[in-house]
Amino acid sequence: MLSKRLFLASVVLFVLLSLPLISLVGASSEMWSQTYGGASSDSAEAMVQTSDGGYALAGYTTSFGAGRYDFWLVKTDASGSMEWNRTYGGAENEDAYALIETSDGGYALAGETKSFGAGEYDFWLVKTDALGNMEWNQTYGGKGYDYAKSLIETSDGGYAIAGSKDDDFWLIKTNKNGNMEWNRTYGGAEAECAHSLVETSDGGFALAGGTIVSNDAGYRNWRFWLVRTDETGNMLWNQTYGVANDEAYSLVRTSNGGFALAGTTYIWDSATLGAGNYDFWLVKTDGYGNMEWNQTYSGGGVYALVATSDGGFALAGGSRLVKTDASGSMEWNRTYGGFAYALVETPDGGYALAGYAPIDAGTYDFWLAKTDEYGIIPEFPSWIILPLLITASLVIIICKQKLTQKRQNSNHI
Repeated sequence: MLSKRLFLASVVLFVLLSLPLISLVGASSEMWSQTYGGASSDSAEAMVQTSDGGYALAGYTTSFGAGRYDFWLVKTDASGSMEWNRTYGGAENEDAYALIETSDGGYALAGETKSFGAGEYDFWLVKTDALGNMEWNQTYGGKGYDYAKSLIETSDGGYAIAGSKDDDFWLIKTNKNGNMEWNRTYGGAEAECAHSLVETSDGGFALAGGTIVSNDAGYRNWRFWLVRTDETGNMLWNQTYGVANDEAYSLVRTSNGGFALAGTTYIWDSATLGAGNYDFWLVKTDGYGNMEWNQTYSGGGVYALVATSDGGFALAGGSRLVKTDASGSMEWNRTYGGFAYALVETPDGGYALAGYAPIDAGTYDFWLAKTDEYGIIPEFPSWIILPLLITASLVIIICKQKLTQKRQNSNHI
């Protein structure tokens, strides 16, 4: 009788203790990590969360396609399972750096091509339908080296692309079919490259990247460079930021009408901005580019920045994700096994990161990870948790029964 009571009590205790853990299982099912690729190396450079709750990733593949490097577009469901993938390219090299889901439910990818166009490398814009089938493509460039890094769909239904043309910022505005309406370059005698682009509330544009500046001692170093234009690309103002080797890779508009730029800073002297070596650097400005504050976070460089729903910021780059409050003070940071180039905040308050993950020596695959609101990814799939709990509880129950039986037997002796 005592053994039966003990068994029933253990079962009740197991159920009570398991209820919160079962809830945790449901929550952790929203956290996962996936890779996609072939026998060679493939890397995602851009990612969006799609209108159906899934994800689309773009970058390059050397495993599939027609050439050495091709655009690769991968579409997944909300759990990261691949639904379809498409390659675009020719016999030479192509690499997609920017991706958007378009207002008609399709996709647009921008990057560089050596297979098509007029020069060594040209901007390449590819428009697809909702299943990734190419509808049209356009190249833009001259005889030199032109690299597209950022793409947006504009308020008039066209597109704007930013990058570099012969070592200057280059901004192109097209109509909805990719036909160029105008283009502008910004820069001086040194090198410049734009990495990120946003449309402003007045229909103009802001571009962020890097420019080389010579100081009084004759040293030439990169600086963050922010350029603000009107709706036809005429420069309204520009600002530089930094004291060492600094380059901005991501730009967002902030709720107060200003901007936030994130990128890499190299600290030559511990008395300057950060802890040393390459650090994350986040700069917050007003609507005219005047710096309001800046913060550094040790450990590499930033490639992606989002303004979060709580008024703070999240920055991703390398193997790290950093979350800050509204003034840039770090709230938490996480490290992962993959290398992040892209980041979005998901509707549930978590984050999705995309880039590449090493598979074996010298090869890597597309990498997509979904975290909770604290940047946590489970170390093992959620479906394993419940069987482990049940097994552990049954082992405890059996051990307790055996111990009780032994005590009963010893009492009879």
